[in-house]
Amino acid sequence: MKFISNPDRSTWQALTQRPTADFSSIEPIVDEVFAAVRSNGDAAVREYSQKFDAYTPDQLMVDAQALANAKSELSAELVAAIDVAYENIYRFHKAQKTAPVRLDTQEGVSCWQEKKPIEKVGIYIPGGTAPLFSTVLMLAIPAQLAGCSQIVLCTPPNKAGIPAAIRYAAQKCGVTLVAQIGGIQAIAALTFGTESIPKVYKIFGPGNQFVTVAKQKATQYQTAIDMPAGPSELLVVADSTATSAYVAADLLSQAEHGKDSQVILVTTTKEMGELVKAELDKQLLALPRKEIAAAALENSLAVYFDNEQVALDFINEYGPEHYIACVENETLFIDGIINAGSVFIGNYTPESAGDYASGTNHTLPTNGYTKQYSGVNLDAFLKAITYQRISAQGIQSLGPHIEAMAAAEGLDAHKNAVSLRLKDLNNG
Repeated sequence: MKFISNPDRSTWQALTQRPTADFSSIEPIVDEVFAAVRSNGDAAVREYSQKFDAYTPDQLMVDAQALANAKSELSAELVAAIDVAYENIYRFHKAQKTAPVRLDTQEGVSCWQEKKPIEKVGIYIPGGTAPLFSTVLMLAIPAQLAGCSQIVLCTPPNKAGIPAAIRYAAQKCGVTLVAQIGGIQAIAALTFGTESIPKVYKIFGPGNQFVTVAKQKATQYQTAIDMPAGPSELLVVADSTATSAYVAADLLSQAEHGKDSQVILVTTTKEMGELVKAELDKQLLALPRKEIAAAALENSLAVYFDNEQVALDFINEYGPEHYIACVENETLFIDGIINAGSVFIGNYTPESAGDYASGTNHTLPTNGYTKQYSGVNLDAFLKAITYQRISAQGIQSLGPHIEAMAAAEGLDAHKNAVSLRLKDLNNG
């Protein structure tokens, strides 16, 4: 981890760059797989699963019995943990429901807005070195609450199939369509549909660089995605009131996600930087995924600022996916944050809580996209439809203004649609 003191603002853009890969070499592969899956469906999915993952399941979809058996394959401790996480995530996302907005904008003109579910959604759950069953809860629960009529889950299997924890989380969330496929071919299948896998209208979920590019490709085929997302990241701001061991543990919790992850320490106390560095060195040695975390630390940095406002400005410029504030001046560093995916406050609020069980969603924008995107929430699975009803009195009052505006824009048919109605009303 590189240490920097009071960097000049002119260097901030370079300092806040993420270690993202060049996607130009990936795009031709994505194009190839998309074309094949679009033309050949299940056969192409099987071919590329074998090519990329060296494994093709006997059947692409997990049967109902395998979902039902999942709970019995888990320890009671893990089942209880998943159940608690489910309840907290469910309660927090249920609280996000809003009533329809209704307003008479003037006499005789009524407008309202109602939210409707996206009918068909796909959720992608990464596999690889860390199968993320927690992401099933984060995506399937709000989809369930929104009332999505079809939820299709795709996740790459290991040699034994889909891990029981993923199957149990899916079953608990009411997901019955679980496909044993990952990578580009999974995103393509969700985009076009195959003999076994239904087409969806929106795709959710994190993934590696191949999945990231594939999701962006899906948007060219009338399939929406949750957000552009890349490697995981965390920024911790800490002063002398922080506990250095906790800060280091939080940094390592994100660094172990992948070699391309990034963690940032911002401190207003030079001594804290040294204490955290010592803790990182000590704690890293005990981690089973220390090689991954160590590689991520090479992409990371610690930054000292002697001015708190300047430190906050730097944090907002970075726009972290996860943001932990362990500082005395919470008013500045919490109220002043405008670019962050999810915020964790105080020494006893680890980022791991949001990853698993506190209730907030862990599917968040990365790579600086917190400047314009929200993390996944209930509204991500809903669409807002507006309605209006205008009475005879209302069109007589509003109509002349519509006519004037339409005439000024040179859209005579628009004007005529009002004029005909006003003429009939005025003639009795």
